[in-house]
Amino acid sequence: MALNKVRSRRSSRTSRAALAAASAALLTATLASGCSSSSGNNPTTQDLGGRGPITFVEGKDTSETGAVKQLIDRWNAAHPSEKVTFKEQSNDASQQHDDMAQHLQAKQSDYDVMALDVTWTAEFAAKGWIQPLKDSFALDTSTLLSPTVASATYKGNLYAAPLNTNGGLLYYRKDLVPNPPKTWTEMTGDCNVAKEHNLGCYAGQFAPYEGLTVNTAEVINAYGGTFVGPDGKTPTIDSPQSRAGLQVLTDAYQKGDIPKEAISFEEPESQNAFAQGKLLFLRTWPNFYGVAQADSSAVKGEVGVAALPGKDGIGASTLGGYNAAISAYSKHKATALDFLRFLIGEDAQHIVAEGAYPPVRSSLYDDPALIAKFPYLPTLKDSIASAVPRPVTPFYPAVSKAIQDNAYAAITGKKTVDAAITGMQKGIQAAGS
Repeated sequence: MALNKVRSRRSSRTSRAALAAASAALLTATLASGCSSSSGNNPTTQDLGGRGPITFVEGKDTSETGAVKQLIDRWNAAHPSEKVTFKEQSNDASQQHDDMAQHLQAKQSDYDVMALDVTWTAEFAAKGWIQPLKDSFALDTSTLLSPTVASATYKGNLYAAPLNTNGGLLYYRKDLVPNPPKTWTEMTGDCNVAKEHNLGCYAGQFAPYEGLTVNTAEVINAYGGTFVGPDGKTPTIDSPQSRAGLQVLTDAYQKGDIPKEAISFEEPESQNAFAQGKLLFLRTWPNFYGVAQADSSAVKGEVGVAALPGKDGIGASTLGGYNAAISAYSKHKATALDFLRFLIGEDAQHIVAEGAYPPVRSSLYDDPALIAKFPYLPTLKDSIASAVPRPVTPFYPAVSKAIQDNAYAAITGKKTVDAAITGMQKGIQAAGS
């Protein structure tokens, strides 16, 4: 997903007399209101005690149980004077992002709580669009999976409540590989089994889109590489660890361990290949489990699920999911804060889990009833525990583009690994400049 950002700057000349008059007017207004001029210009200091009905904005509810409607109905039954209205957006992530950005750029107060893709949280925080969750707005996150909290944190401050999460899993043919590999070396060693059965060995999502950023980040992170520093803009990708990770991915494609056709795979193509019995291993998301075990699947009953392989053990899954943030322009922030606390509570997160959205509360991954319905939950818990958020940066679209373009060039042999890592470094540098 890419988003072009246009920044405009205006300059003007003002006479000393006009400046003096403006200053006097501002002082008069400040004294009349009883507020300081610094807080008056900062929307995050305003309406902190505001209560009343709020609007919750999120993409199309694709859960199996209508989870979002259930959450709102549960809240509204207990808060008749502070009801939540659900503003359902389209299922297109770019349209969701742009719609919320337009409302916030216009400083509109009609979107009180927004579900942000984890990659947007830093951008919205950096632009001052969402309420920092500190001091009187602090949330207790002690019961939540720590990587989900990290995805909602920017420059050391929490800016959103983790709502649901996601992590990559390794699907494998347990009839052919009884014990799943824990490392990349073990997995590529099992590719002999794939050849014996005329199967492709391993696939993920390698077409040049967001999925390739995810797959590349997982291998580079597993080998100890990183992408950006704590400031969200300084590139850190140029390292021996990053080179080692990208080299593993590149070698796997060049040797045929990743089949040639997989270079065009997005989620649907890769999942179809596995469900049709054409792959030994597949990296994809938890929501594929039901499809893989459906009657229409050629591998029904033969599907195992494991954590992603790493360098020396469990790998570093890329974290997905959504975070719920309060608009800086909301007039009812006290109600919005209570709604966030409700969303991360046990009852609400159980509703999230029943809808096949991975929850953010750690305890639910050990719930026997949920495990009976979603047998992959304990494995997913391990995956998320070692997960790494995508680069936390307000310039994420440009950073992602630099990663996927250069990774694609390396995997297909159009660039050396060294040149690709250098290209990522330069692209990330340009994104933050």
